[in-house]
Amino acid sequence: MNKIQVVAAIICKEGRVFATQRGYGDWKDWWEFPGGKMEAGEGPEEALVREIREELSAEISVDRFLRTVEFDYPSFHLTMHCFLCSLKGAGLHLNEHEAARWLDADELGSVRWLPADKELLPLIAKEL
Repeated sequence: MNKIQVVAAIICKEGRVFATQRGYGDWKDWWEFPGGKMEAGEGPEEALVREIREELSAEISVDRFLRTVEFDYPSFHLTMHCFLCSLKGAGLHLNEHEAARWLDADELGSVRWLPADKELLPLIAKEL
């Protein structure tokens, strides 16, 4: 089985977390935390800053490690390193995603999360 290592930004602001909706691929229209694949020679924090800059045209502060999620999708095994983050500026621009929302703890269940991302919801609810 193919193995993929990714990073995810749990961007929190004023008691809410930022979620993005995929606009492409097998999981189109499902929701996830922004991030992406690590490149050769990159550390997780470095990859996360790069990915958020590419996907959202935003600068973040990687505040602390939250959890690594291991999940078997039908065609690959995912290792997702998740970090609590904050925005350094005000702007976010969707360069790759179909939609985005700021969700408070009561709204976390209102979107259809990718299975690996869904595992994080109890932890995130405690952080908000």
